[in-house]
Amino acid sequence: MSIKTVAILSPGEMGSAIGGAFAKHGFKIITVLGGRSEPTRDRARAAGFQDGGSLADIVAAADMVLSIMPPEFALAQAEATAAAMRQTGATPPYADCNAVSPETAKRIGRIITDAGADFIDGGIIGSPPDGVQPPARLFVSGVGAEAMAVFDGKGIIVRQCGPEIGRGSAVKMAYAGITKGTSALHAAMLIAAEQLGVADELHEELQSSQAVMYKRMEAMTPALPAVSDRYVGEMLEIAQTMAAHGVPPGFHEGAADLYRLLAKSPFASERRDTVDKNRTLRETIEVCARVIGDRK
Repeated sequence: MSIKTVAILSPGEMGSAIGGAFAKHGFKIITVLGGRSEPTRDRARAAGFQDGGSLADIVAAADMVLSIMPPEFALAQAEATAAAMRQTGATPPYADCNAVSPETAKRIGRIITDAGADFIDGGIIGSPPDGVQPPARLFVSGVGAEAMAVFDGKGIIVRQCGPEIGRGSAVKMAYAGITKGTSALHAAMLIAAEQLGVADELHEELQSSQAVMYKRMEAMTPALPAVSDRYVGEMLEIAQTMAAHGVPPGFHEGAADLYRLLAKSPFASERRDTVDKNRTLRETIEVCARVIGDRK
């Protein structure tokens, strides 16, 4: 199957970056811009997206549909796309590339295959493609996943995980459960130390005995409020993954609660690309601790 026109739903931070990378490699990238905010429309156009009209219009025009959005919207997007497939009779392959549990991926797969289209389960690991950082990795699975090879080396790395739906998502869940889960744990304990009045002692000890870990905290924590609202749904999907396989889900449920709190800090209005790079770890934690203290 020749893939020339790719529909990306939706042109958020990751979706627009991936679409932009594909556009630079000759793919026609379409999306639905109606009803989107002006910053989103501007970002999509700058990345080379074309407004394809309605969802039904882009389903009819696309050779492949990629869903790239916060996980809490993934099921509704699949249902809307399946309805558009039935309306138009067009059934392009549908790749869900969201941070969802294997169980959610299977539900989405049933929605799409019931509409007559091939379903591909995917999980993205890494930062939005920018030509500077290492390419994001897209782990894919499903009987039609080989079709995704056309995007390998086009701004991302595609890694095949076999024919079973859920394996691509499982890699993402395990990886993000470690990385974003660890970031939540770090922030939670640093905030607790502020509340306990032992922050000076803790920071000094961490710098002395856990220098590598502390550098990671310094690099990652100041940006957490800017992305916390997007991480809540992901933590809940990870918790669902754990529970489905007999592993206690409480840690990642707690991480979701922590990210909800960080999303209420004054830094939450920042975007990943507008985070104040001069703000220190300590300054970030002190403000977040005050926000939590005010909510007691």
